Amino acid sequence: MASALVHYTAAAVTDRGRKRSSNEDAFGISVEHGVYLVCDGMGGAAAGEVASSMAVDEMLRLLTSRALAAPLNLAAEEAVRAANEAIFSRSQRNPKLRGMGTTLVGLLVEESRVLVLNIGDSRCYRLRNRTLEQLTADHSLVDELVRMGRMTPADALRSPLRNVITRALGTQKEVAPDIFEHQAEPGDLFLLCSDGLTRELPDSLIESLLAADSSLDELCSRLVSAANKAGGNDNVTCLLVRAA
Repeated sequence: MASALVHYTAAAVTDRGRKRSSNEDAFGISVEHGVYLVCDGMGGAAAGEVASSMAVDEMLRLLTSRALAAPLNLAAEEAVRAANEAIFSRSQRNPKLRGMGTTLVGLLVEESRVLVLNIGDSRCYRLRNRTLEQLTADHSLVDELVRMGRMTPADALRSPLRNVITRALGTQKEVAPDIFEHQAEPGDLFLLCSDGLTRELPDSLIESLLAADSSLDELCSRLVSAANKAGGNDNVTCLLVRAA
């Protein structure tokens, strides 16, 4: 399938959830340029909303204007660097925004080639042949402890340290994303989401919801509705990209 021509469609839904007074998540889509992004902002007052919106805007601006000859992975790294610098610089200039930052998960496609990039604990999944696979690794304290064998996955789910992330966009002068490369196959369904979804729903339920024969808009709405019914403790964003 690596040489097959693959086409993509996308949809997204974002919701503030049942407990938060505002929505600090943001997403961006450019099907034409093969760019799909979800960000989950953090910071006092409205700083989280500022950081996530800046990240999406800057990443979209750079990735949709890049020269086609530029290697995709280098373009991704440069866009992350520029977005990080823009957010960090603004936070340094405005004391009310000091310390703001955001997670980032992105899907960049060129025909069947797919790059997945992430910073923080927003995730990318792929549903292939009705089986769900997580394509990113969370940059969170509990997940790092699990990977080191110092905490069990069950303990991580109950840990009071679940909110501690170890990497974010805009909080430091420099940050590096994880970048994973895959080959898309017709029928693949990619999910980009903030932790407002994955904190509320187990992967098994996400898998069953995504396996339904429904439109992308309907699938996004069902995921968000299920997260809210399960507690809705955080903002929740779901972005789906289908390969055909």
